Amino acid sequence: MKKKHTLSFWEAASIIIGHGIGAGILSVPYLASRNSFTDVVLILIFCYLFNVVLHLIIAELSFNNDGAQFVKCFDAELFSGKFKKYFTWAAFGLLGLSVLFNVSAFLTGATAVFRNWFGLSNTVGILIFYVLGASVVFAGMKLVGICEKYAVFAMGVVVLTLLLATLHSEMSPLPDTRAGWNNMLALFGMISFSLSAVMSTPQVVKGLDKDVKMIRAAIAAGIAVNACMIFLITFITLLGAGSGITEDGALVDLSRHLGGWVSGIGYLFTLLALATSFWANTLNLRDIIHEQTNWNLKSSWLTATAPCLVLALLGLSSFVGFTRFASLIQVVTGVGIVWAYHLSRKRARKSVLIGRFGSLPFQILVVLCTLLATIGAVLPVS
Repeated sequence: MKKKHTLSFWEAASIIIGHGIGAGILSVPYLASRNSFTDVVLILIFCYLFNVVLHLIIAELSFNNDGAQFVKCFDAELFSGKFKKYFTWAAFGLLGLSVLFNVSAFLTGATAVFRNWFGLSNTVGILIFYVLGASVVFAGMKLVGICEKYAVFAMGVVVLTLLLATLHSEMSPLPDTRAGWNNMLALFGMISFSLSAVMSTPQVVKGLDKDVKMIRAAIAAGIAVNACMIFLITFITLLGAGSGITEDGALVDLSRHLGGWVSGIGYLFTLLALATSFWANTLNLRDIIHEQTNWNLKSSWLTATAPCLVLALLGLSSFVGFTRFASLIQVVTGVGIVWAYHLSRKRARKSVLIGRFGSLPFQILVVLCTLLATIGAVLPVS
């Protein structure tokens, strides 16, 4: 705990994994059930490749700015002139709003687990999850990395156990009918969001002390684990819950179907997944607030977490509803990130992390994919 700003390789990769395993991944099966399983696999593969390029672009942007978060990168690379200050604060507000709705989704999802598992009221469930999750972030980056690492290992064990249990239960057929472009684009948007750890990428750059090889490997490995998790959770949920998938989150539906001891570990996975994402997102928002306001870390932590608690307690949206809204905002910011990287790459005159895959054609491809994912985030599904 003494080295508060130094992460091991697996701690860094686990921050990437933990950021993605949460609201997005648990929402994918709901949208996957409205598409053919073949399309689900193809979209997942494409989203993995697209996200690796996007995250290495982000890592290099942060690398060129000494591990800074996005708002500082935008301030240094993208904004200029007499309106620079206003643009910087607008970016700060937009990114903060994205994380706020994201974390509110985690709290809302945890409420569904506590309600179904222990019969607790929504308010009590939200407060328990908030206290347990926020206390880890209060201690700082190193404890978050350690907790993420062990939580990811535990989730892997749970997923394999659920797979075996599902294969020994009554199974439903996998969907094989294409329901239209709306459903496919909505799924593309949600998987892109689920693999996204854009806000945690600067933490990896900073935590690995700008070690190029380790940063590159941690990002690729973290996103690969998330892609495998998405596939397994979607596969298990479709086999187990079939057409009975709701907007409460994948494993809540699967646990209702399987019942008994299996339901308990399904709920446990959901809580672990939501906790890892809660830690990663609130740590990111804490650092963004700290960089922008120069408040101390404790005040920044409270400012990052308290509004999310209030929004969740108000109950203004469902789990999937919060998630889709957060994905819309966060994916839109990807366009600004790529433009800032374009300017940073020209200024640096070299590319230490991504090389030719960060050149202009790939930047354009990433922007097009980002816009496509944004469209998918707002499309209705049937």
